[in-house]
Amino acid sequence: MDPQARMAIDVSDLAFSYGSHRAVDGVSFSVAPGEIVGLLGPNGAGKSTTIKMLTGQIPPDRGRIEILGKSMPADREAIQARMGVCFEEKNLYASMSATENLQFFGKLFGLADVDTNGLLGRVGLRDRSDDRVSTYSKGMRQRLMMARVLLNHPDVLFLDEPTDGLDPVSSRAIRSIIQEEADRGAAVVLTTHDMMEADILSDRVAFINEGKILADDTPENFKLAHGQRSVRIRSKNGDEVQEIVVDLNDAGASDRIRDAVMVTNLLTVHTEEATLEDVFVAYAGRGLA
Repeated sequence: MDPQARMAIDVSDLAFSYGSHRAVDGVSFSVAPGEIVGLLGPNGAGKSTTIKMLTGQIPPDRGRIEILGKSMPADREAIQARMGVCFEEKNLYASMSATENLQFFGKLFGLADVDTNGLLGRVGLRDRSDDRVSTYSKGMRQRLMMARVLLNHPDVLFLDEPTDGLDPVSSRAIRSIIQEEADRGAAVVLTTHDMMEADILSDRVAFINEGKILADDTPENFKLAHGQRSVRIRSKNGDEVQEIVVDLNDAGASDRIRDAVMVTNLLTVHTEEATLEDVFVAYAGRGLA
């Protein structure tokens, strides 16, 4: 990434308190156009409060927020017109159909013509477009929320736990849409406590705990820095399963791996890299529960 390129989102020294409780304490990060950044941490870490400040719902006690070259909350309306937001709480109108929901929210954006069929087709709901949202499953409602996020072709997206509690098919559909938006050039910030989802989607991840950013890097760099540079190889010899671990730092490691995988009954070959959960624990001294 060009360090001179203008960031779509640039946050510096952000802070917010609920009474005497400091929920966000000096948070700083940036997101480039076309980049997906995951804010990862347990419930209560400050993720949702950070998103609320970035989307103009609450003003920060301290710090600077610049989005698309404009200041939040001073230029809130101009920024929100180019923003897409999906919160964990579904604020859809259950008595309306999917089409009616999109048309209604389109009017709030001042859109004269909304391609409801195109949007609903993109999230796999075209065949249920005229059904009331009250008949939708949780996964269908989340997909409708994503369609609503895309109404105004946003340049920045803020997604709070976008696949929490969804079935694998719905989760995959949501992840695909998020990646498509980033490929289009939108800057994406997603909050999650699902480390697997963050690993799949994020170009960079920022670990947040007790209102502070603990570390910020690519998932690959985190896992390599905190894992073991080794390969675990399992094969079957008769009725017995044999397992060897090859340290990649050892001389002759490649020869040992080659010999180990040349057997007839090779079962599995796995690297021993850390998971993002392991890395978070290393920084925070706690898990995500």
